[in-house]
Amino acid sequence: MNIPIYQIDAFTNHLFGGNPAAVCPLDHWIDDDLLQNIAMENNLAETAFFVPLPSGNFHLRWFTPEIEMDLCGHATLASAHVIFEELKFKNEEIVFETKSGLLNVKKKGTLLELDFPSRPPSVSNLPAIISKGLNIQPREVWKARDYLLVYDTQDDITRIIPNLSFLNQINLDPGGIIVTAPGQSKDVDFVSRFFTPRAAVFEDPVTGSAHCTLIPFWADRLKKSNMRALQLSKRGGKLFCELNNQRVKIRGQAVKYLNGTILV
Repeated sequence: MNIPIYQIDAFTNHLFGGNPAAVCPLDHWIDDDLLQNIAMENNLAETAFFVPLPSGNFHLRWFTPEIEMDLCGHATLASAHVIFEELKFKNEEIVFETKSGLLNVKKKGTLLELDFPSRPPSVSNLPAIISKGLNIQPREVWKARDYLLVYDTQDDITRIIPNLSFLNQINLDPGGIIVTAPGQSKDVDFVSRFFTPRAAVFEDPVTGSAHCTLIPFWADRLKKSNMRALQLSKRGGKLFCELNNQRVKIRGQAVKYLNGTILV
């Protein structure tokens, strides 16, 4: 069996930036164990697989090297990029059927716009193991799917050094730990980083799904619905964000790194 594969850098306009995702278009679904093995072999944060449906929609699934995920932003953006640019999809909007319901992706000039569910957080307590795993303590703790730890400044976020010996003792499947603070320039409303204990990629370069929580949180805190965000990983990523009732709009760019064939 030959399976096409693309590797796309998402939430960036240049190679070696943003978050890399593998994308595998399929004609029909293959065995789940094979899907998981391909994701494991790719050893990227996410591998996306999609199948075209008679309705014109696409059935989309996301796999880390360890598990199938319920939602992934950067691999959805990467999949849309492949469908628009490589498969020459003619419509201006793609509809994905997923574990998180219908997810639409539209062309917006040079950007692709993801329409995702909003996941506002609630006030929570910091588990002791997470506290021990961070060299700087947050001033607020919230939680939705992921823990959301709020800090005072952007410099705090860059100075966080996670202690993997502590953090890898906890199991947050399929969630993780978001650390966030206000941006320090007029062009950036908020910044973040994202840690996934026990995952093959501990710090995610750019995490679209985390912004399902970050956007409603900062929209309420900053009293604005349109925002610009930076994820402060080594590769870095830019996201253009909007809160729209119970949905969030996440816009970004993507570029192709490679395409090839998997032989299985």
